[in-house]
Amino acid sequence: MAKTPARKANSKDVQAFLSKSKAVATFAEKYPRLLFAIDATASREPTWSIARQLQSDMFASAGRIASLSVQLCYYRGFQEFHASPWLRDTQALARQMAAVRCEGGHTQIGRLLRHAQQVHRETPVRALVFIGDAVEELPDSLCNQAGQCGLLKMPLFLFQEGDDPLVRRTFQSMARLSGGAWARFDHRSAHTLAELLGAVARYAAGGRAALENNPGEGAKLLLQQLKP
Repeated sequence: MAKTPARKANSKDVQAFLSKSKAVATFAEKYPRLLFAIDATASREPTWSIARQLQSDMFASAGRIASLSVQLCYYRGFQEFHASPWLRDTQALARQMAAVRCEGGHTQIGRLLRHAQQVHRETPVRALVFIGDAVEELPDSLCNQAGQCGLLKMPLFLFQEGDDPLVRRTFQSMARLSGGAWARFDHRSAHTLAELLGAVARYAAGGRAALENNPGEGAKLLLQQLKP
């Protein structure tokens, strides 16, 4: 049976595609997109309230440069993964986080990275921020996913709670492969995390120049790791 010839794109199709691409690029420039992801498994419950408090300061810091569009992602329980709508209202994001309760379960970092790559291909994401304390997946697989994010020019900013050596090595490798950065914090260093999150938000809103114009310690730490 003869195959139906493939339909050739005409000039109107090409023009429509170019117009749509331009509109997407303009939107992404006006509202830079940042994916903010948190491990919401049971081990994170003691510091979940800290993360919830700090995110408001994080986005207020970026708001002086540009209006960020943020998607909140978290995983918990048995294969439970949530991604919010894209939000530009800090208070709306705060309400989303306030509704989340930590539940026991395994890490789903690989699933998060696959989700990030998918949304990035639709409309570019400036960066992915992840706060977590555990890795229960194969480090090699996660590093491969991080490398894919690097090829897409989507850096990972990984903030490790605690000092588990496996988590540290894995997060550091993932940050390097993606062109991002890693840092550690604990319940006594909320101020450090606040500085780092603010620096990432400024990076997402204004690029490397926004960090170079800011003398804060968080910006300096990230600049030491970011690729020129």
